[in-house]
Amino acid sequence: MAAVNRRIVLASRPHGEPNAAHFRLEEGRVPTPREGEILLRTRWLSLDPYMRGRMSAAKSYAEPVAIGEPMTGETVAEVAASNNPDFQVRDLVTAFSGWQDYAVSTGKGLRRVDPALAPPTTALGILGMPGMTAYTGLLTIGRPKPGETVVVAAAAGPVGSLVGQIAKIKGAHVVGIAGGPEKCAYLTEELGFDSAVDHRGDDLPGALAAACPKGIDVYFENVGGAVFEAVMPLLNDFARMPVCGLVAGYNATELPEGPDRTPILMRAILTKRLHLQGFIVWDFADQAPAFQRDISDWLRAGRVKYREDIVDGLENAPEAFIGMLRGRNFGKLVVRVA
Repeated sequence: MAAVNRRIVLASRPHGEPNAAHFRLEEGRVPTPREGEILLRTRWLSLDPYMRGRMSAAKSYAEPVAIGEPMTGETVAEVAASNNPDFQVRDLVTAFSGWQDYAVSTGKGLRRVDPALAPPTTALGILGMPGMTAYTGLLTIGRPKPGETVVVAAAAGPVGSLVGQIAKIKGAHVVGIAGGPEKCAYLTEELGFDSAVDHRGDDLPGALAAACPKGIDVYFENVGGAVFEAVMPLLNDFARMPVCGLVAGYNATELPEGPDRTPILMRAILTKRLHLQGFIVWDFADQAPAFQRDISDWLRAGRVKYREDIVDGLENAPEAFIGMLRGRNFGKLVVRVA
């Protein structure tokens, strides 16, 4: 067992975009599990956009990370030592043990990972929180019908890519919005989207309108900002919009320039009878068994695919996280820690 536990802690709260100075790598002793506890060694660490919100002290749906404490994050971890009869050494589990090599757990809230069923990293992606976000948000709030047009923002990411594939399974016409020609080609050539629009192109509103000649019935919101502004005029009557992320504004320090657009949005909500609903994945925790069953079945049948972006080394997590907020990752971003 290693004598050192490396931890990446929150050094200070960012005002605007995070940089390397907001993180600090510390070394300390490996914790010792007490009676009924287990020692977890992190194998893989998930990096996700919600972590930017946890760096802020602003009131939200979850408590912020305290200064000097390890950054929050879900991991796939191996049981390194056990004083709990329910867990054996070498068992693999998912845990919210954060950006560190080792953590102690009572075993509560852990989910076992069977590497014989799928690669363990999928427990942090398509078979984990991002996958369940896509599944529950689309099917519970979006409710796509055959022949409807579904538009997905951040469509090459772990949530958006699965949203689009599920919508295709449900018989919808699917348009993905992504950044760059490579990601757009991936959506249409690999995942089976009907079309893809590059939000970095010269005319996002025009390109999106051309891809959605019948308007938009379901818009899965991950981004906000200019992407939402291009989507809003195309929303059909009774369109549904699950809102699970607004990454374009996560680093904002003030309201966007220009006139107040709230009256335009509210008028559209009224006259088009739009359904906008924000959600956190655990709002639909009771759907976890159905999610695991359906996605596992679709994976085995080849009806859904996934892509991972693996970064080596815990020490590289801050740089990878900052890059993710800039759209540099391509697929589910995971750090290989051990």
